[in-house]
Amino acid sequence: MALKIYWTDFAKNELKKIFNFYKDEASIRVATKLTTEIVKEALKLQQHPNIGQKEELLESRDQSFRYLIYKNYKIIYWTNTGKSRIEIVDVFDTRQNPIK
Repeated sequence: MALKIYWTDFAKNELKKIFNFYKDEASIRVATKLTTEIVKEALKLQQHPNIGQKEELLESRDQSFRYLIYKNYKIIYWTNTGKSRIEIVDVFDTRQNPIK
């Protein structure tokens, strides 16, 4: 059975920031294409939730966070088996300082 993909409010907000940045700096077409591709990349997790690497910066957390990379973006997620879903918790531009 495929797991559902759930985007947290924080992750949705980060995706909106990416969209707005590229809409202003490039074009709405570029912004739409990039954010759509990020979402498509996350959909791969439905069938293969463990394809991402473990996120070492979050190892101290209770959840086992993993990530996928799409272009310059890290999609951070964990598998919530209790709710049968993959929770996307952040979309992070890898060109930024991880502490941020």
